[in-house]
Amino acid sequence: MMGRTLRLFVGLGLTLLAAPLASEAETPPGKVWRIGLLSSASAAAYGRRVEAIRRGLGDLGYVEGTNLVIEYRWAEGRYARLAEFAAELVRLKVDLIVTHGTPGSLAAKRATTTIPIVMAVTGDVVTTGLVASLARPGGNLTGSTFFFPEINAKRVELLTETLPSAKRLAALVNPDNPVHATALKAMEQMATSLRVDLQAAEARRPDELPGAFSAMVRRQTDGVVVVDDAMLNSSVRQVADLAAKHRLPSIGLRELVDVGGLLAYGGGSSPEMWRRAAVFVDKIFKGANPGELPIEQATRFELVINLMTAKTLGLTIPPAVLARADELIQ
Repeated sequence: MMGRTLRLFVGLGLTLLAAPLASEAETPPGKVWRIGLLSSASAAAYGRRVEAIRRGLGDLGYVEGTNLVIEYRWAEGRYARLAEFAAELVRLKVDLIVTHGTPGSLAAKRATTTIPIVMAVTGDVVTTGLVASLARPGGNLTGSTFFFPEINAKRVELLTETLPSAKRLAALVNPDNPVHATALKAMEQMATSLRVDLQAAEARRPDELPGAFSAMVRRQTDGVVVVDDAMLNSSVRQVADLAAKHRLPSIGLRELVDVGGLLAYGGGSSPEMWRRAAVFVDKIFKGANPGELPIEQATRFELVINLMTAKTLGLTIPPAVLARADELIQ
């Protein structure tokens, strides 16, 4: 199965530990902890992930309305708002900031060097300058990351295997997301090795998505890789609908295949990683230095195939790809 074999692909990393047993938080009498949750996305799109971290905190004894207050700030894909929201959380003197994604994590880092920051999940944290190293991140940041460039390069490979006659692929990216340049480079290298052409299709806002797909059609694109991004993730249904409208096979995160995309490959944005962020929060509240807490990396990634979408597109999934799937949506 894909989830087992891909450990060879991602290489050595810090494996996510099993979720801890419920325990009572060591909270000083009368102490109410204040967490700022700084999100690049929308509340509706990231509800399952936020609920996961709330459950994780609850398991550790932190309950909203009792000994915990969470200040939510949602940029809704408008990254220019992140700096303002981060500064606002600093003025509120929260005890800790939880972020996700490169834009939100960078905004928090620029806003404070003293308030601890836990990255629920962020891609390529060393290359983007968020931390000094995975083993000793330094500064006031810690949390989880995943193999962002490699994951997207692998998506190029999987889509090419699924479409053996494909000559041109598109990478749907948000140029405002700094980590996308690194991912695109890895994807281009993979495409070159597979002898397919890969071109970026850019969208900064949801209203730019129709134009991006129209450009793909003009280029006679055979399929599209949707790169993880808070704006794109929040617009996943629109992305899937546009791919269906233009009959473009797609691959991206799990939510894409759930709403009609063809393939999903990943795991770095899963609710489980958000739940794991609660453990980092608890350690810091109990006195741990975030700069000395090693960054954790996901090592399990899954392939999901939507057979209904394949049928609609008139595609036959190659047996070798089917055999590697962790889940088939009938």
